[in-house]
Amino acid sequence: MRSQHFNKITASLNGKSKTISIVQEFKFHNTSNDTLEVLHFNDWANAYSNKKTQLAKRFEEDFKRSMHLAKDSDRGYTKILSAVDDNYTGLRWGRDVDYDILTFKLNKKLAPNEYASLYLTYEVKLPPNKFTLFGYSNKNEYYLKDWYLTPAVYDGDWHLYSNKNLEDLYTGITNTDIIFDYPENLFVASNFEIEEETKFQNSTQVNLRGDYRKSCDLIITSEQNYTKHISHDIAITTDINVNKFDEISRAIAIDKVANYISNHLGAYPHSNFLVSNLDYNKDPLYGVNQLPSFVRPYENQFQFELKFLKTALNHFFNETIFLDTRKEKWVMDALVNYMMISYVEEYYPDQKLLGKLSNIWGFKNFNLAKIKFTEQYPLLYMYGARKNLDQPLTTSNDSLLKFNQKIGNRYKAGAGLSFLANYVGKENVDKSIKDFYTNYRLRSVSSNDFEEILKDNVDKDISWFLDEYVTTNERIDFKIKKVTNVNDSLLVTLKNKSGTNVPISMFGLKKDSIVSRYWFTGIDSTKTFTIPKSGEDKLVLNYDHKIPEFNERDNWKSLKGFLASNKKLKFQFFRDTEDPFYNQIFYVPTLRFNIYDGITPALRIYNKTFLDKPFLFDIAPAYAMKEKALVGSANINYRKYHNKTGFYISSYSFGYSSFHFQTDSRYTSFTPSISLGWRPDDFRSNKRSYLNLRYVNIFRSVGEEIEDLETTPDYSILNLRYGMNNNGVINYLSWSSDLQIAHNFSKVIVNLEYRKLFENNMQLNTRFYAGKFIKNNTTDTNFYSFALDRPTDYLFDYNYLGRSESSGIYSQQLVVAEGGFKSKLQNPFANDFIVTTNASVSVWRSIELYGDVGFIKNKRENARFVYDSGVRLNLVPDYFELYFPLYSNNGWEVSQPDYGQKIRFIVTLSPKTLTRLFTRKWF
Repeated sequence: MRSQHFNKITASLNGKSKTISIVQEFKFHNTSNDTLEVLHFNDWANAYSNKKTQLAKRFEEDFKRSMHLAKDSDRGYTKILSAVDDNYTGLRWGRDVDYDILTFKLNKKLAPNEYASLYLTYEVKLPPNKFTLFGYSNKNEYYLKDWYLTPAVYDGDWHLYSNKNLEDLYTGITNTDIIFDYPENLFVASNFEIEEETKFQNSTQVNLRGDYRKSCDLIITSEQNYTKHISHDIAITTDINVNKFDEISRAIAIDKVANYISNHLGAYPHSNFLVSNLDYNKDPLYGVNQLPSFVRPYENQFQFELKFLKTALNHFFNETIFLDTRKEKWVMDALVNYMMISYVEEYYPDQKLLGKLSNIWGFKNFNLAKIKFTEQYPLLYMYGARKNLDQPLTTSNDSLLKFNQKIGNRYKAGAGLSFLANYVGKENVDKSIKDFYTNYRLRSVSSNDFEEILKDNVDKDISWFLDEYVTTNERIDFKIKKVTNVNDSLLVTLKNKSGTNVPISMFGLKKDSIVSRYWFTGIDSTKTFTIPKSGEDKLVLNYDHKIPEFNERDNWKSLKGFLASNKKLKFQFFRDTEDPFYNQIFYVPTLRFNIYDGITPALRIYNKTFLDKPFLFDIAPAYAMKEKALVGSANINYRKYHNKTGFYISSYSFGYSSFHFQTDSRYTSFTPSISLGWRPDDFRSNKRSYLNLRYVNIFRSVGEEIEDLETTPDYSILNLRYGMNNNGVINYLSWSSDLQIAHNFSKVIVNLEYRKLFENNMQLNTRFYAGKFIKNNTTDTNFYSFALDRPTDYLFDYNYLGRSESSGIYSQQLVVAEGGFKSKLQNPFANDFIVTTNASVSVWRSIELYGDVGFIKNKRENARFVYDSGVRLNLVPDYFELYFPLYSNNGWEVSQPDYGQKIRFIVTLSPKTLTRLFTRKWF
């Protein structure tokens, strides 16, 4: 029927040692036209063996340290015991540099269309499931996926892919028989057919078979959580459910989903269909349905059906379409998400994204509450695109940002196929999908095959979809430039703002009802079309939001005159999605705190929606309860993206702030600035370079309690900074160089930070700081001097809770800047130069030892050597830390009076800064 390999496995799971002993007989079929001397096998279980595998590196990129910090006893691996050919002659074997690819040197060359038999004996040590879902749990349950050796694909070239926790194993089509022995009192569910189950005294043996399959998945549980449902002669095995959804309703919903899949694709070729909650958790429904159950916005039936549908579709295509999902994942993403969209449009056409929340007071007036469920697909794709982080659908799966790999590109693919269906006719795209499945199920296939079927089933030119939408990240952006009345017709001029030549839809509305609809094509830049009048009072591009358009704010034109075309102003509580018919301004109450202003309630007024846009303003007038005075801040910013990589961004901003720095003493700052940014070609790299130029203007007024400021109250400083940072979780590097120029001083500064987590799990943190005055006419004050432990912050950059305090708990707040010392030494300022090094090394978990050394020099004085040391409690690096001084120039500080006042702390209260801690792994 079709070319495939043959595989026989006898395996035994040891519940105590968490190992699987495997004897494997593999018959490799050379389906290529080349003679092979070596065979490569995927050994993805060995990806957990050390800190240098591609899986470990992937974790590092995603800011996960679990694999790096793991004990050796927690690591998984594959131990080859013997490898012989059909003549029982030993085979030479070795590992790829990425550890999870095995290479066997054949004793006899394998000619085209010939078979080679390998007899392998090996042991797989399972890891705990704290790294990925693979392995064993603390409940003595197991999830085995890609747990035995599978053949790599050769089609003229070997496709050798490491395990990167992307669920994209690419292996040859194989007929596999497995005899699997596992401990008693456990239950097995599998994607393979379970032919026989035999219970012994201390174990259970199960015989499994899978024809034309990739790999066998085994889910071994301590309770029988899986139920079987017979639908269309297929046994559906599942444990998916939602709260308060009874068995009868569940069975009806499963049958409904199975009917939908069968009608739109065809028969499932295997007798057992596994739809597991484990698989759902790997690719869940992202959005508001991930909220806690007590605020669940959807009806149980809708929630269950979509949860089951998404998992079933993923399983269906993975088990039947043998695609290289490392390189061509977009096809799978398009099929799954398009069918998700179609299902909701067919059965729940009025379903809102917020579900029941859309009708609740406080929510229903939001534009987000009016958005249909299916509109989330272009919306969430656009979330990344507006941040200039979108990537072509043809990007390799392992080169995608996590957001794009999990959400952005998947939703773009589904939304794109829905866009295509809207243009060429849904029935044509539905037929193409069914033909693709019918013609290529259980066969090796490529994206070209899908593209050819699409072309064959439509009578319109769809080259734009394949050449621009799929293979590039060029944005779609049109606007109605002009509308002219000519007798009984309208001359409509459309402008293609991005140059991406795709079709665009236009709707004619009369009192918000659709009275006409058109598709326009061939708009390279600007083009005029003639349409008949149909009583429209408004023309709107992409009114149904089927097209993932970059900017919909200029998509409409009123036919009632100039004034009617002006957007109305809309004030709204809290941030919302964009409403193209209004100029939106949001407001939300916030709180600030410092000890001089006290608790400071503010009303934040801003225009930022859920999607980024070029021009932003953020104004926050506030009232200082303690000072009984108005304070606040404001920022205006214009950002422009130039490229994806290299010089990619420029930003122009103006900042204002006014708060108190001492009792009855206020500072006000005005700061215009320009920033330029660079990033490398590798989108997953955290490396960034930047150039920032700002002009800081400070105005101060003082109260009666301050007799002398020691400096003029008002001053201006030009600050030029160039820097680079690469904020990895294993290797962190950041450096910057500053030039500051003011009327009475100028200085240069170099700052470097390096953090390294070694293979023995010891962490080293180092920082180097050097500063030198070029000119200094301020030697009568330390206000502009370099500081060892607590900078005066004359630029007002740092978020001090009590910036003018010299004693008390607020004076113990530490900002690691300038000298970076933790002990409070005598004469800690330098008006000539400063050179310091700060270092800390881990001792146990978050406990570290730190030490600081350096030289500081004042004019007409000799340089002084300074040092301190102590214990650092590094709870959340850069966000919450405690420092306990031990020994310094002051002597043994731990034995000195008032030691509690010497302890220093770092704390971050800014919600925006804290949010970055959790979102950094996605972007």
